Amino acid sequence: MASRRLARPFLYAATATVAGSGVLYYIYRPREIPGSNAPVAPLRFAADGTIAPPRFPQVKSRTEQLADLKRSGGVLDVHATLDKAKSGVLGLLGSETADRKAGEAEKKLSGQGEEYDLLVIGGGATGTGIALDAVTRGLKVALVERNDFSSGTSSKSTKLVHGGVRYLEKAVWELDYNQYKLVKEALRERKYFLDTAPHLSNWLPIMLPVQKWWQAPYFWLGTKAYDFLAGSEGIESSYFLTRSKALEAFPMLRKNDVVGALVYYGILSNPHGGDERELTWSADGAHNDSRMNVSLAMTAALYGSTVVNHVEITGLEKDASGKLCAARAKDVIEERDGKPAKEFRIRAKGIINATGPFTDGIRKMDDPKVQEIVAPSSGVHVILPGYYSPSNMGLIDPHTSDGRVIFFLPWLGNTIAGTTDAPCAIKQNPVAGEEEIDWILSEIRGYLAPDINVRRGDVLAAWSGIRPLVRDPKAKNTESLVRNHLITTSDSGLLTCAGGKWTTYRQMAEEAVDEAIDRFSLKTQPLADAPRISGTEMIDDAAPLDGTCQTHQVRLIGAHGYSKTLFINLIQHFGVETEVAKHLVDSYGDRAWQVAALSSPTEKRFPARAARIAELYPFVDGEVRYAVRHEYAQTAVDVLARRTRLAFLNAQAALEALPKTIDMMAEELKWSKGRKESEWKDAVGFLGSMGLAKSKWNVSRKDVESGKAKEYDEWERKMYSRHDAPADTIESDSKLDEVDKPVLSKESPANK
Repeated sequence: MASRRLARPFLYAATATVAGSGVLYYIYRPREIPGSNAPVAPLRFAADGTIAPPRFPQVKSRTEQLADLKRSGGVLDVHATLDKAKSGVLGLLGSETADRKAGEAEKKLSGQGEEYDLLVIGGGATGTGIALDAVTRGLKVALVERNDFSSGTSSKSTKLVHGGVRYLEKAVWELDYNQYKLVKEALRERKYFLDTAPHLSNWLPIMLPVQKWWQAPYFWLGTKAYDFLAGSEGIESSYFLTRSKALEAFPMLRKNDVVGALVYYGILSNPHGGDERELTWSADGAHNDSRMNVSLAMTAALYGSTVVNHVEITGLEKDASGKLCAARAKDVIEERDGKPAKEFRIRAKGIINATGPFTDGIRKMDDPKVQEIVAPSSGVHVILPGYYSPSNMGLIDPHTSDGRVIFFLPWLGNTIAGTTDAPCAIKQNPVAGEEEIDWILSEIRGYLAPDINVRRGDVLAAWSGIRPLVRDPKAKNTESLVRNHLITTSDSGLLTCAGGKWTTYRQMAEEAVDEAIDRFSLKTQPLADAPRISGTEMIDDAAPLDGTCQTHQVRLIGAHGYSKTLFINLIQHFGVETEVAKHLVDSYGDRAWQVAALSSPTEKRFPARAARIAELYPFVDGEVRYAVRHEYAQTAVDVLARRTRLAFLNAQAALEALPKTIDMMAEELKWSKGRKESEWKDAVGFLGSMGLAKSKWNVSRKDVESGKAKEYDEWERKMYSRHDAPADTIESDSKLDEVDKPVLSKESPANK
């Protein structure tokens, strides 16, 4: 008995030690961070030690893709092309020879007019995700987008891929299993971002301030439950910060209201630190939404999908049984060039509608009387200078003045804050309202230190994105919104995939393709001759491509040769600036080799290559050429907003970069003078939707190049200027009321 009494404490202690050790190991276990390892496709070196840049497979040009698209319409569409070709060679070869050549070409073209298995309408995250999923299952796929890839909601996100802490809270308190499933799905999908595009997606710690002591255990339990659910999908564990450590990590916080903080991890879009002139551009954590969207499209194109932007669907065609069999389309770029855009047919066994906020427009082409399902909601974001947040820490305020959540995150050297959530009308380029901007700034003032003056003039850019919330037309209560996404098929066979969010785009695409295969009786097959996207014969992709969904491990363009030290090789080989090299690697992955090679020599000792298109940002001329030649950029907005992110970072800087961008694209695409003028007008109009000062909405190119566009009057200086006005206006001459004179005082040198 005595021995048992003595053994029992030792047994308890041993059990506690083992359990505690297990918990500590789970928290501090070794982890593999995507992108921190050596590249999948390592660099090759010549005998003398110099770098041998990789040689990547070339994607078809947009012109070639457009020809493939038209060819699917059959012989009727071939005739117009043949007539044009015949007239062109008639004078050279003679009538008889021209007829013979045209006949041979007709046989060749008409024989290739095979219909597609799937036609995907919409080039956002969902549409390009569907195209990549379907083509890697061995299906013949086409995708068309009326504007540009990621031109709508997909480029205007919060740049954050997260598992949904709020969903988890609702799941617990409301005992809602569906909310729990949303969290599990999102946690799994965010890990795939890191696996398939490590250069575009990285971890970012996000701080959750604790303002009352009783909140600490509540938030701690919530974040630990979040870690537990993540399991192997979680890279870093959440942790608690004391008040002093929280203020050290985020010194801009209001000190009186903080007793500590919880930190958990999400994925953001390249939150490179630094202020506007001191960009560090290091990959602390990122999800670059439009760059990832373009990468999805180009990866699908490399695998064999026909992918074309700036092609508008003008109608849908049905066969004798009332089932959809084709779509009519036109090339919008022809109209922009001042030419008539001729309609052509695209034949497909199945048509998928993935047009986001514009879903109902396509559905009404199919059935004019169909009930609308989209409930559009506007989300406004603002961009502030980088000094508003640390370079490697974000912040979430889960309890704003009206109960909404607001994020405050480092992004591309600046700070992004948002978002609002309000019903809105559907527009191509909605403008962020002053009321929404003021609300965001007011909330920011609430949790930043009082000595930080949050001013309207610090807003470098502001935009409104339309989130396509949807109603289920087959539900009993057709007014209730679907929590995640909706996949539905009309009687004629139009398959619609709507709703959802960036975090779950891949899962949405998988479900949509599964439904399409079943609905349209499609046969998948292994992809036997897959391209070597890595640019090396030594490396195959991890995905087996056996006819099943493999997009959770299909690496996107740029991922194979990426590593966090690749920028050093770029500097050594091309002599580019350090911050430019980091930016290129973080935005293009291993394709940074191609971008740097397309950059102009500077005729300087250093940097030897890559001229900036905007003085304060590391976007360079090679990006414009790469966007046109390899990413189907067709307009200046395509480049400034979605290939680079300059329009989202600083609307005024994008305006100042516009002349150089248009000239470079005109050289690449052989634009006429009239096209260059229309590009200027359209691009300035777009920048107006990105927060450009209203007085600049009709600015001329001459005013921008002369520097006149940088000038502000007193009213605009209060709204848009980054700094106080110089003391060169005496108080008596000011046209503002006394309360509206933030930059003038009796102590001003101008008044003495």
